[in-house]
Amino acid sequence: MPTCTLHPLPYQPDPAAYFAPLREAPGAVLLDSARPGAERGRFDLLSAWPVQQLKAQPSEHGREFLERLRNSLAQLGDATLPEGLELPFAGGLIGYLSYDFGRRLEHLPSLAADDLELPDAQLGLYAWAMVSDHQMGTSQLVFHPSLAKAERERLICLFEATAPAPGGDFRLLAAMQGDLQPAQYKAAFDQVQRYIQAGDCYQINLTQRFRAPCQGDPWRAYQALRKACPTPFSGYQQLADGSALLSFSPERFIRVSQRQVETRPIKGTRPRSADPAEDARNAQELRHSPKDRSENLMIVDLLRNDLGRTCEIGSVKVPELFSLESYPNVHHLVSSITGQLACDKDALDLIGDSFPGGSITGAPKIRAMQIIDELEPTRRALYCGSLLYVDVRGEMDSSIAIRSLLIKDGQASCWGGGAVVADSDWQAEYEESIAKVRVLMQTLQSL
Repeated sequence: MPTCTLHPLPYQPDPAAYFAPLREAPGAVLLDSARPGAERGRFDLLSAWPVQQLKAQPSEHGREFLERLRNSLAQLGDATLPEGLELPFAGGLIGYLSYDFGRRLEHLPSLAADDLELPDAQLGLYAWAMVSDHQMGTSQLVFHPSLAKAERERLICLFEATAPAPGGDFRLLAAMQGDLQPAQYKAAFDQVQRYIQAGDCYQINLTQRFRAPCQGDPWRAYQALRKACPTPFSGYQQLADGSALLSFSPERFIRVSQRQVETRPIKGTRPRSADPAEDARNAQELRHSPKDRSENLMIVDLLRNDLGRTCEIGSVKVPELFSLESYPNVHHLVSSITGQLACDKDALDLIGDSFPGGSITGAPKIRAMQIIDELEPTRRALYCGSLLYVDVRGEMDSSIAIRSLLIKDGQASCWGGGAVVADSDWQAEYEESIAKVRVLMQTLQSL
């Protein structure tokens, strides 16, 4: 099998040094671990100038689009890395699936307004990437064997000559405001409770959107938010129309490595406190909360079922349940579900059988998605979709795009939500939806 060519670069713990000069290039995309040294903060991955750009077509079914992605990977061609080298990417697909890509996989109503008009999916096919390994302290260019020698040389010159690129300013033109007033949120919450009492569902992830007019360079916003809220599944993607996706997600959707599968749902949240004693109490309360553990367990069961559709029978396990993970703004309860891909399945089958992630829909999933479309007035766009890569070896990693923003047409949008179950309190859930994105909104307002 052909082997990728590597070119070492000076190690950079912050990918901005390498990404900033090419952030406005066609197809520029950054998957940023943002927490070097953390358990899930090992690799940064960036690229630009894709061989192909793939968007979901208006009437294309989700499975048809995934098959197009599979064909594109085949066209790029198989490749391997030099023996003994552990890197996540040898050439392949990088991009996003919006939450609304799920409409192409399941039969859902179309009640929520699509006022942001973000394409349901956009991925590039890349024959090179710059990868930093924070565990090994290395940065290097990885060239797929199909990449022309002249293009390899151009990229080497570009990265070796990289100098800090001046960033523009960014500012909000007004404070971010929620689309829902408390009374409107309560009305939606009450309808969820009626559905729960009727037996339609057990849990619904109810979300509200926050917006403000803005101007300036989205990359400046990304850098400020990354500093305020470092998370292991951060990312930045520049779109051709000038829009930008900014994500600061703590949550893995699905990882595939050597056909081993892992998903890590988050369900259960408490705010951080500047007072250490209160912060510790919040963490302990979350650890031992029967309500939050019950919410988490519902989603674990849902995801065991999702993974079971694509994994070998009997291989799906739950090695980690109700672990505490803490971030600058919140504490979370996190569990892990693992499996082994069935011999006739691949990472794209796994996406088709599991998207969108169950932690941000509710249970049962399809009915939850129908209720979400009924009760949330606008579509979620990037929020609760995924930033991901799938490489030619079948390796994949993907996020749940929570704590994310879309900057488009002079407007910044972000979303906050939480799980509503039978014993939820509407005011607590409303406040939680704000707490999850407060650090994002406050940071932008301070620029």
